[in-house]
Amino acid sequence: MNALIWNIRSVNTQGAFERIIEMQRKYHFHFIGIMEPMQQSRKLEKYNRKIGFTQAIVNSSNKIWAFIDERFYVIVVIDMVQCLTLKLYDTEDHKEFILTLVYAKCDHIERIELWDSLYYLARYMTTPWLVGGDFNVIWDEEEKFGGLLVSLNEVDDFRHCMNTCNLTDMGFKGSIYTWWNGRAEKDCILKRLDRVFANMELQQLWTGLEITHLSKIGSDHCPLLLTYNPDLVPIKKSFRFLKFWTKHESYKAVVKENWQADFHANPFFLFNPKIKRLKKALSTWGRAIFGDIFQKIDSLEEVVRVHEA
Repeated sequence: MNALIWNIRSVNTQGAFERIIEMQRKYHFHFIGIMEPMQQSRKLEKYNRKIGFTQAIVNSSNKIWAFIDERFYVIVVIDMVQCLTLKLYDTEDHKEFILTLVYAKCDHIERIELWDSLYYLARYMTTPWLVGGDFNVIWDEEEKFGGLLVSLNEVDDFRHCMNTCNLTDMGFKGSIYTWWNGRAEKDCILKRLDRVFANMELQQLWTGLEITHLSKIGSDHCPLLLTYNPDLVPIKKSFRFLKFWTKHESYKAVVKENWQADFHANPFFLFNPKIKRLKKALSTWGRAIFGDIFQKIDSLEEVVRVHEA
């Protein structure tokens, strides 16, 4: 299962749609969600033929286009200005899921209508549910670089909605920022506005679903690549010791606590179990204290690239 969700900011500029066609040849998407196509809805079928899909749906505001593979039987559940919700039944695997594509308003008052729509959908939701798109709001201050201070009311409304709807952020690979205002130096603003959520039922259906933030080529938003391979064996990440850990005030206490064995044996035989336990403890502690440091490096590298450009 591969899919693409992207605020393309016009399908007709900077070779953006050509990029979608190239990615379709590479990944063979099962569905594509596009926000802000900036073309009349009557042209939807023309773009659908270019991609090679058989099904295309536009929402009432013409801000969301959905292209669906022929293997799915599609029913429109809710069509609203800020979201398009579809039920997709896989005629090959005989499984179904709900897909909600989002293009949220910039104004936080107007976004209340979107949150109400999600509350309504979540009330009796027992089907696997995927929600993705441009939410036009960040989750916390770490998801923003530059610009004005974050409005806590906007953040609280967003968090409350997702938590109440039992939707979990599916995470991502790459830079944290999905949108750039196109400026550099003191006027540069970067935010994570685009993301994918899922309920527990979908996470159980698609174990190992991964979201990748691709490069911002053709739009000021980056495409979200969704990949899921049920036959792929998960690769166990190797442990990496980071030297700056030792400078934190709680580092020695973590090492001491997890190095002390709670059973007696030959010291030689105790060494490996101690090392394994300490590595696991340090990995958990390091992420809790410093977050995903490698993800932060990707994000800082993007800021540098923006300033250099």
